[in-house]
Amino acid sequence: MTDTAQPTIDGQHDVSHPDMGLFGRPLFEDPGARALSRVGVVDVGSNSVRFVVFDGAARSPAYFYNEKIMCALGAGLSETGTLSPEGRVRALSALRRFQHLAEGMNLPALSVVATAAVRDATDGPDFCAEVRRETGLRIWVIDGEEEARLSAQGVLLGWPGAYGLVCDIGGSSMELAEISGGRVGRRVSSSLGPLKLRDIKGGKKGRKAQIKETMQQLQEVMGPQRDRLFLVGGSWRAIARIDMYRRGYPLHVLHEYRMTARSVGATVKFIKSADPDVLRGSCGISSARMSLVPYAAEVLSQLVKNFKPKDIAISSYGIREGMLYEQMPQRLRDRDPLIEACRFAEAKDARMPGFGRSLYAFINPIFKSVPDARKRLIKAACLLHDVSWRAHPDYRAETCFDNATRANLGGLKHSERVFLGLALLHRYSNKRNGTRFDDLYGLIDERMESEAEVLGKAMRFGAMLWMTQDAERGVFRWYPKKKLLELRLTPAMVPLFGEVAEARLMSLAASLGAEVKVRKVKANTPPPDPA
Repeated sequence: MTDTAQPTIDGQHDVSHPDMGLFGRPLFEDPGARALSRVGVVDVGSNSVRFVVFDGAARSPAYFYNEKIMCALGAGLSETGTLSPEGRVRALSALRRFQHLAEGMNLPALSVVATAAVRDATDGPDFCAEVRRETGLRIWVIDGEEEARLSAQGVLLGWPGAYGLVCDIGGSSMELAEISGGRVGRRVSSSLGPLKLRDIKGGKKGRKAQIKETMQQLQEVMGPQRDRLFLVGGSWRAIARIDMYRRGYPLHVLHEYRMTARSVGATVKFIKSADPDVLRGSCGISSARMSLVPYAAEVLSQLVKNFKPKDIAISSYGIREGMLYEQMPQRLRDRDPLIEACRFAEAKDARMPGFGRSLYAFINPIFKSVPDARKRLIKAACLLHDVSWRAHPDYRAETCFDNATRANLGGLKHSERVFLGLALLHRYSNKRNGTRFDDLYGLIDERMESEAEVLGKAMRFGAMLWMTQDAERGVFRWYPKKKLLELRLTPAMVPLFGEVAEARLMSLAASLGAEVKVRKVKANTPPPDPA
């Protein structure tokens, strides 16, 4: 759907403009979304207690604050039936600290949930009552199916159109949920958590039998699940880090990291043969987490064997993000998280908020034949093209690349991160070789690499012609068969087309392998139809 509202100089939009489209009115300005702009949640798990404060565009929030304390509440639960005494002390101390931090940040009331350890322990209610007395925090103890639903909703926050099987592993349980069409379907909980598996009698043989039997039961409940497998949870992320290390993978971003069944098998063998201390140090994994990795690896191996997913993706979003998603109105859920985050970044950091939309309209004729998935990235690049202007000029190009590839942006494959980063690098630099990012370029093919260069140089040139709000637009026309790039300049734009602008236009043309034709036209003269 087309979007005809024009941005003002401060990035605001005509209030009559419909709330739709990738360049529609940004919902972070809406009162309903602003209510979610800074939200604190606490997840009391079997292994850790984590406090997260979300901030920014609610549809794709950044982590204003994120702290985890390894408490191991569920340690020994299988044998004693109660929470670990030491874990209780540590968890209560953590919750007391988190409540004080929330008060200092002037947050609304914290949302606190507890999962398997607290719900299974006989002293779980007593622990919740103690926390209420000591901190004023009310803990919501959720059952396994609800835990699966919230984790799946966390995945949907990052991938609105995701479909497949979500697997969330904690210390004392493992949940499965299917997602499709933006909704959560069947879900089930199990006792396949590393802390519980560690306490099973019979050693490795006993664990193997338990895992195999339980996985078969889960498969009967969930049915065939041959689509994508989304992995949620600290133990899965630790295994992904090890997989990256084993492969020598250059982009150390866990969200949307992909693995295959074959790579999982190779990494499980690698974990078995490696020195845990060396592996922990090399991969940046805590000793508490590393002690659980071998048990989680056994579960993952059987999970992949039973369900045979077409591919495997790591999700950094889980139950905490699912709690935020729970509070979103549907129209916010329907928005593209990448575009909403980029709009928010532009409004907050760009020199001229709202200009990204005009820039996209100007360079769009060059990219008319690219698929919609790529146009989405082009729009994101235009929104982000100026948000790093405060960086030192000598490092601005690298800062842009670093921000795009490592920022907390939802809905981006790793190859798309590199494409976006490379385009923004070329927004400030003609050359890309010789940077500390050279090893990342191999994550995209030559066509994407070339297209990113063209996009960056188009933005680099376009930024020179649009520095006033109401200036009449120049127009690009691209004739790919003729290899001709035509620029039509209105009288108002001619003074802006100086030596530097001309040099940037020629650099863009060189990347396209095209000839350039510059025409001066009367104001508001429509461009000719392409040949």
